[in-house]
Amino acid sequence: MAKMTGGQAIVDSLIANGVTQVFGVPGAQLDYSFSAMYDRSDEISIIHTRHEQGAAYMAYGFAQSTGRVGAFFVVPGPGLLNATAAISTGYACNTPMMCISGQIPSDKINMGTGQLHEIRDQIEIAEKITKFARRIDSPEETPSIMARAFNELSSGRIRPVEIEMAMDIMPMQAEVTEAITIKKRAPRAPKDKTIKKAAEMLRNAKRPVLFIGGGTLDASEEVRELAKVLKAPVVPSVNALGVVDARDEYAYAPVAGHYFWKEADVVVGIGTRMTPQLDGWGVDENMKVIRLDIDAIEMQIFGIPDVGIECDAGKGAKALADALGDCDAKWPAETLKQIKDDVEKEINIMAPQVEYLNVIRDELPEDGHFVTDLTQMGYASRDAFPVYNPRTYLYPSYQGTLGHSYATGLGVQVAHPDKKVVTVAGDGGFLFNVQELATAVQFNIPMVCIVFNDNAYGNVQRIQQTSHEGRVIASDLVNPDFVKLGESFGVKSCRTDTSEGLRAALKEAFDHDGPNLIEVQMKLEDIPAPWHLYFRPRVRG
Repeated sequence: MAKMTGGQAIVDSLIANGVTQVFGVPGAQLDYSFSAMYDRSDEISIIHTRHEQGAAYMAYGFAQSTGRVGAFFVVPGPGLLNATAAISTGYACNTPMMCISGQIPSDKINMGTGQLHEIRDQIEIAEKITKFARRIDSPEETPSIMARAFNELSSGRIRPVEIEMAMDIMPMQAEVTEAITIKKRAPRAPKDKTIKKAAEMLRNAKRPVLFIGGGTLDASEEVRELAKVLKAPVVPSVNALGVVDARDEYAYAPVAGHYFWKEADVVVGIGTRMTPQLDGWGVDENMKVIRLDIDAIEMQIFGIPDVGIECDAGKGAKALADALGDCDAKWPAETLKQIKDDVEKEINIMAPQVEYLNVIRDELPEDGHFVTDLTQMGYASRDAFPVYNPRTYLYPSYQGTLGHSYATGLGVQVAHPDKKVVTVAGDGGFLFNVQELATAVQFNIPMVCIVFNDNAYGNVQRIQQTSHEGRVIASDLVNPDFVKLGESFGVKSCRTDTSEGLRAALKEAFDHDGPNLIEVQMKLEDIPAPWHLYFRPRVRG
């Protein structure tokens, strides 16, 4: 037992559970937590940002690129609401984020008295976009509630959590028990019976395919071994890029899945929602579905699989590989080559994007990180950018949070100070979090941001031109001079309009000890739309 404030108790639990870096924006409702971090600054540090959304995205980037907890502090009401886009991104990507929010005075919560930053039912709002949300009503409760939050971030299906404490509880002193250090639970192993059934089904398969999702980010070795044993193609979701090295003989781009789906007789989904496969491409009586997932409910959203195995992805993939032993190759070599050739042709329709992406891939080290926004270059990268290691490609999954990438990339760079990080944004999305240029300079975060500028919400405008008979509305943009803008913050900035110009700029940026901004000027009409890769017709059922 030790006498401490509520704010000190929160910080004590963070430190006890290995959190040494947090992000946030200070405010009156958080003062006692920030004061506690000041007193323990040799154990925990904070990067304060220029907007709550920036802080939350940095925590997301930190967590998604490491698998460790990304913690951040926000004031209640508008502070928490500003962070919800990033929290929902973490929810979509199964990211271990911890949001710590202040609250108005405890006796005024939900009273509608107009307190500073008051919103009704804040905890209920947080519950909708988190795995776990709780209010701490006394300092003494802090160790147990924080322990519960860390348990949720280290077991089962991992998604963000939210903890809040009222501003009159933060300074309250009490005798508080020692912070509880959570030990990560052993991964859930599959049942032998279901593994045997799945293995038998695969041994008898003629055209098996593995589909993997973000649940396999920490199961790269096991998934690669399963693919090698089964000698089957592996198709990742965007969140699973890099789980199998793109250069591996069994690795295929996401778009290749549609080709394999036409002929597959047994498909295995590991740690994936299997969207759009099951809900878009269809299933018929000639296809069997095997699913391995830590979330039993997830496996039943699109119907009951022929074999459903509730387990950790790594444990399940290893058990399945062990049960299979060595298998004969089932896909004819000429079929696999033809699919690779067909996919390459489709990708090369986007020649201008591919040219720029090839330059980035050439210059970015194999273990470097690539963070992409919702932009024409980003869309193309999902199939045209080879990824070699898990957690080195970040995309906001189905949440599609435009404007996330700059702040997310800063969080990635903070987590990996010795690695290179490249963030790609469009001119529209970049300005969503442009204020974090100041954070990059203040903390000398040496990330490289490439802004592809077509002076439009390019994707929206293209759809308006092609699908709405040229009814272009609200999609033209007037932009600042991005080079002068970056320089005004103190960011090393330059401009180019060629791929080789980008190559030279990247080389120079990687040699610079500080943040970098590269503007690439493009014309929207010169950028082929990548949508042909994603809207696939139903091919089964």
